[in-house]
Amino acid sequence: MSDSSKFGGRRGSIAAAVTVVLLVVGGFLVVKSFSGETPPPQPDAAQAAQDSPSSSTPQPSSSSPSTTTKPSSSASKPAPQASSDFGPIMTPSAPVALVIPSIGVNTKGIVDLRLGKNGELEAPTDFDKAGWYAGGPTPGEFGPSVIGAHVDSKAGPAVFYRLGALQKGASVSVLRKDGSTARFVVDRVARYAKADFPTSTVYGDTKGRAELRLITCGGAFDQSTGHYVDNIVAFAHLT
Repeated sequence: MSDSSKFGGRRGSIAAAVTVVLLVVGGFLVVKSFSGETPPPQPDAAQAAQDSPSSSTPQPSSSSPSTTTKPSSSASKPAPQASSDFGPIMTPSAPVALVIPSIGVNTKGIVDLRLGKNGELEAPTDFDKAGWYAGGPTPGEFGPSVIGAHVDSKAGPAVFYRLGALQKGASVSVLRKDGSTARFVVDRVARYAKADFPTSTVYGDTKGRAELRLITCGGAFDQSTGHYVDNIVAFAHLT
């Protein structure tokens, strides 16, 4: 199988993932805030996104991401491969741990996140664990791999409590099941209103790169609904 056909197949999964984005940002990782005095950090104004949805933003289609897609285990400790068309790319392997030194994240046992009965992306049931969208690319593959975690709970800060404090240039390491490590560098961190989420920017074409999206809730906490009103998204690329 040629590279073009291989990555073309993954593009299908990426495109399918877009169909659940509006549901993801509307219902994913939304929990009641704990009663601490210090709210979760928010992205710096200098990193604020200029993206805004437009009429060209893809709309959900009738198709759904496959819930049976599994990473290949045929390769052992693959190294990133470069070509004239793509940046560094790794073969499929599921994530098992996430390390972000600058914000104190070091979490193991990353869980698979799939679709619920209403087509929404499930959230981790454990507030101390992160989860990845198992219907999309694995971290290091071509396209946007997605890892999400709770920002907090009634008990206190959760895994991504400090995601809003992440800075451009910070390192993110994803340890993978095959023993390899996918190393990413943060490009930017942005906050988006859930009601005005730029789907194509977050889940769209990565222009030949293996990229990572880290997602949690942010912004103001609406006491009337028990939900945060925004999403925080960190964009990173494989090095």
